[in-house]
Amino acid sequence: MILQGKIWLFGDNIDTDAIIAARYLSTTEPGELAAHLMEDIKPDFPGLVQEGDIIVAGNNFGCGSSREHAPLAIKGAGVSCVIARSFARIFYRNSINIGLPILECEEDFSGLKSGEDQLKINLELGKIIHLQSGREYNAAPFPHFMQELISRGGLVEHVKARLASQ
Repeated sequence: MILQGKIWLFGDNIDTDAIIAARYLSTTEPGELAAHLMEDIKPDFPGLVQEGDIIVAGNNFGCGSSREHAPLAIKGAGVSCVIARSFARIFYRNSINIGLPILECEEDFSGLKSGEDQLKINLELGKIIHLQSGREYNAAPFPHFMQELISRGGLVEHVKARLASQ
């Protein structure tokens, strides 16, 4: 799967409360959650992020509570992928479960321009290309079975498809 989009840079230790504040947890509707994505750390973000955009962050993205609302809000906003140096373990699993592509990449993205620069991502290979400079970054790709799970929209959709094929 090839993804391409504008990037939004965030730092280290972006917790699930920063991704979607607790005051909005009365719903699990992705579109409603997306309307408040990252608003406590970047108030204008919900109005800026567009379908296909990519979040690039530092270490420990998605730390904090284990709520599934955080990756749902990101996916609901149309973000095509989250790239981070590392993810909190539960956020990582929740993202895969709902079909949100994520990549761990140790490389430095700090020189890129948030809201302007674009990346092209080959999820199958873990290759990331900065379109403005042509610079390539390498991330660890998921095994095939996990890529299939993500491409089907997450664990529930994957199980439905498998049951329907029996």
